[in-house]
Amino acid sequence: MDPNRLKGKNILITGAARGMGAANAEAFAAQGANLCLGDLDLDAAQEMADQINAAGNGKAIAARMDVTKREDNAAAVAATVEAYGSINVGLFNAGLNKPRFFMDIDEDNWDMIMNVNTKAMWLGMQETARQMIAQGPMADHPYKLINVGSIASRKPLVDVTVYCTSKYGVLALTHCGALGLSEHNITVNGYAPGVVVTPLWEQLDKDLVDIGFKEREGQAYDDIVREALQIKRVSYPKDITGTASFLASDDSDYMTGQMVHVDGGWCIQ
Repeated sequence: MDPNRLKGKNILITGAARGMGAANAEAFAAQGANLCLGDLDLDAAQEMADQINAAGNGKAIAARMDVTKREDNAAAVAATVEAYGSINVGLFNAGLNKPRFFMDIDEDNWDMIMNVNTKAMWLGMQETARQMIAQGPMADHPYKLINVGSIASRKPLVDVTVYCTSKYGVLALTHCGALGLSEHNITVNGYAPGVVVTPLWEQLDKDLVDIGFKEREGQAYDDIVREALQIKRVSYPKDITGTASFLASDDSDYMTGQMVHVDGGWCIQ
């Protein structure tokens, strides 16, 4: 890992206290980035920031964020600028899931998932882009917005209809954001994981048993590996950080409007 690949990049990460957000924070810091770790759990975000600062390559601050609130997105962007002077990259990682069969979806389930996975991403993109536009274009490289998508935008799944809908929305935000922000020298890309062993997936595994879709915990992992994945194992956050780092780095300067699948080959079936 190049300790200077992201040197000078000032990056906001949402949902940064655990899971893929935390793994990307550690990987970005190891490559020299300056980070603002946004999360609803401020204590956990601060703990992650302390670990990064103790490691001594990149830098990190923590910000409490309810990503569904515009003012919290704006405040996290402002905190990034106050700490580092500007913002170059936004990684919008926060998300959640709560499975329901189609006829069991209610308004609370719909609103919870859509607000966190899609509305919050739009708010984060908009507030980050607003600051980037105010800063004026960089001389040599574009600003970058990175959206965390999902295989669920390519593979409709019967038990997570609302989650699929939310991630289709993320794909649309990525495409439309790339079109709408290109005049400001801002690129918009994303990556779409499949099964990543994180707290979100561990809870989903339990929820699938609770709604009767699976008979035992761990069955969802086993079935997907056997039936859907060409790389015959589930993934871990370390399998995702290379793609995220690429999208945050200068290496992706000539990309926009792309959703890179990091899914073990699930989407080719």
